[in-house]
Amino acid sequence: MPTLPPEQPGPHEPHRARRTAESFGADARRYDEARPSYPAGLVARIVAGSPGTDVLDVGCGTGIAARQFQEAGCTVLGVEPDARMAGLARTRGLPVEVASFEGWDAAGRTFDAVTAAQSWHWVDPAVGAAKAARVLRPGGLLAVFGHVFEPPAEVAEAFAAAFRRVAPDSPFSGQPARRPLEAYRAGYAKTADQVRATGRFHEPEQWRFDWERPYTRDEWLNLLPTTGGLTRLAPGPLAAVLSAVGDAVDALGGGFTMRYTTLATSAVRTGAA
Repeated sequence: MPTLPPEQPGPHEPHRARRTAESFGADARRYDEARPSYPAGLVARIVAGSPGTDVLDVGCGTGIAARQFQEAGCTVLGVEPDARMAGLARTRGLPVEVASFEGWDAAGRTFDAVTAAQSWHWVDPAVGAAKAARVLRPGGLLAVFGHVFEPPAEVAEAFAAAFRRVAPDSPFSGQPARRPLEAYRAGYAKTADQVRATGRFHEPEQWRFDWERPYTRDEWLNLLPTTGGLTRLAPGPLAAVLSAVGDAVDALGGGFTMRYTTLATSAVRTGAA
């Protein structure tokens, strides 16, 4: 788990892979249409745990999570390094400043919550939690969260085999078809350790939400090109991967039910300045 190239915190250093980190805007509209939103219970818990409604969304992308917070009554500012993603988010009503979180100038502004949806692993861990503490008001909430994917084994294995065949030199090619959930939980535990190390947060909490979503063949093949291992593939290799995965989905009857686990690490900023 998942069959996709890892997009959660892991033992490697994804924040250094800037070309991949800023490749998702190659097809921002597809990303916005295909990527799943977040569990309503997660959004409600973050809103309830924040002292107010001013939210900074780090690595907001096209604004998928940010719009959910807006719908919950929050005022959201996005920070996004990819101008293409930011541009689409703005068309959907989200104010966005184009910058990496590490380089972003808060200009004295502070927030009730700092969120990072499927994006914190792209932030330098030596900078991220400490900067979040600086821009949070006392009692403000840092919430880092993201999805873990688990398609059926037949689909996962078809993807992994095709990817190794067309991109043998890619660092993603060495990944197993499926990875245990514990590997991802360990990533969020590591984020909690980084938060503790700042000395500016109360004890972090770990959250988990399990849910399912059905996918047709076309829906899954629309989502796959928005994932980190595929955003930089040339059209020919990409088509080969999608064909192999499509055949696997066809063999299952043309669709499958995806099991999702959404994991989160959260922490409340202390009252100290």
